[in-house]
Amino acid sequence: MAVSKKIIFTVTNDLTYDQRMQRICRSLLGAGYNVELVGRERRKSVALADEPFKQTRLKCWVNKGKLFYLEYNIRLLFYLFYKEFDAACAIDLDTIVPVFIAGKLKGGKLIYDAHEYFTEVPEVVRRKSVKKIWEWVEKTFVPKFDLAYTVSPALAELFSKKYGKPFKVILNVPILETNKQETLKSKQQTLLYQGALNEGRGLEHLIEAMQSINAKLLLAGEGDLSDELRVLVKRLNLENKVQFLGCVKPEELKRITAEATIGINLLENKSLSYYYSLSNKFFDYIHARVPQVCIDFPEYRKTNSEFEVALLVKDCSINEIKKPIERLLTDQELYMRLQKKCEVCSENLNWQREEKKLLALYNELLR
Repeated sequence: MAVSKKIIFTVTNDLTYDQRMQRICRSLLGAGYNVELVGRERRKSVALADEPFKQTRLKCWVNKGKLFYLEYNIRLLFYLFYKEFDAACAIDLDTIVPVFIAGKLKGGKLIYDAHEYFTEVPEVVRRKSVKKIWEWVEKTFVPKFDLAYTVSPALAELFSKKYGKPFKVILNVPILETNKQETLKSKQQTLLYQGALNEGRGLEHLIEAMQSINAKLLLAGEGDLSDELRVLVKRLNLENKVQFLGCVKPEELKRITAEATIGINLLENKSLSYYYSLSNKFFDYIHARVPQVCIDFPEYRKTNSEFEVALLVKDCSINEIKKPIERLLTDQELYMRLQKKCEVCSENLNWQREEKKLLALYNELLR
């Protein structure tokens, strides 16, 4: 019996909440590959959920800033150096250097999965010296990888031109549940934002808008603005209308999403990474049959023009946010139409379809 090919995936998160990587690893394992996902253990990391593939978390002394990236990359390089593998996949630029070095030393295939436009995220763009470092990393290593794919057609086209190599597309879509039972919506109308509480997500304006919106807002996630947003909620006396759920495990998040009335997917035009995004939450809302208020950026507009699953907003100003939310809360005919369109969209854009594309890429590379 032939020994299965070993693939190692590398991320900088703690693995618990990374739904995209969980789907990818399960699919490749199911296709007969030996799969390992490597991340880091943080001080507040919860115990890992049982998965059929191997999960490894590296411990670091430093957990943020430049020193974290330096320490983690060194630890990851040494970890990979003592591992045997047929392919290694770097998720975004922050693990690409050790993957490249170890892959070249071991003779393994090199794979790059770009979850975002890393050099154009707000945290990088506003720091010129940091941006230059990541741009050098990007220019030096990405073109040398054997296989590259990303999360949206717009990013794939942009990266293909920039790096002079083809980028494939693997969408961030959930598994289509064919025997899904109807979920009872919460008795109180609820808005749900899932994702990082970081700058450029329109969250400050959304919270301010809640002063005159007759619904409850749930924020599922944490981030750089967690403390600031909590202070804002307290200052506006919105503790009874805005609830912070913290980081939520995928299965629990799926339940919360299905019970929500409206999904929120806002972004400010502060970076090209945001502008060309096509996020998990966009498709999570769709698969839960939850109409959403979504920013009018190219990839969201393209999907919505085909399936009509959202009301789009031009920016994150308070008035621009309020109008579509109030419309969805009061126009039952519109709401039900978008719900039905969500169902149609989920039947067309789902992991069962993306999985076939993913396996074709890996089978061709590792045959």
